[in-house]
Amino acid sequence: MAAKPKTEKPTGHTRRSRGFERTSSLIQPHLQGAGEKRGFAVARLLTHWADIVGAETARIAHPVKIGYGRQGFGATLTVLTTGANAPMLQAEEPKIRARVNACYGYNAISRIRITQTAPEGFAEAQAAFAGATPAAAPAAPSPQIRQAAHETAEGVHDEGLRSALEALARNVLTRNTQ
Repeated sequence: MAAKPKTEKPTGHTRRSRGFERTSSLIQPHLQGAGEKRGFAVARLLTHWADIVGAETARIAHPVKIGYGRQGFGATLTVLTTGANAPMLQAEEPKIRARVNACYGYNAISRIRITQTAPEGFAEAQAAFAGATPAAAPAAPSPQIRQAAHETAEGVHDEGLRSALEALARNVLTRNTQ
């Protein structure tokens, strides 16, 4: 019988000649790549900006981009505002960072960079984030729909509950006719 040739077993890793390395420096490129590919919470940060930072802050500032550093964890959030609002926004920076990191679920943002622009450019940015045109007010329901909604909630004695039920019935009946 012929002897089988010997095969070497692969070890699965290569030896590094640089000595000990921090775990974060080994994991960071993989996490950053996965985060950039999937967008993770970045899309939510843009779409729910007012919910995350509050209506007052959202009125004077908008997120522009998130940049990742070369080493370690933590990204830089760039925020656009007008020159007059920049000092107020600077004072709110720790609160903004805490709320954005709560959105991510970990300390993703380590720094906030405030970019100032002219009020004209800021108005264009506000229009872009707001969807460019405000939504039109819904049309008033027809008299038949109002009558049907009133009849639906007719037997309720509590005035607040009856008006809420009528409003709900109007909304449901209006959607069913469209």
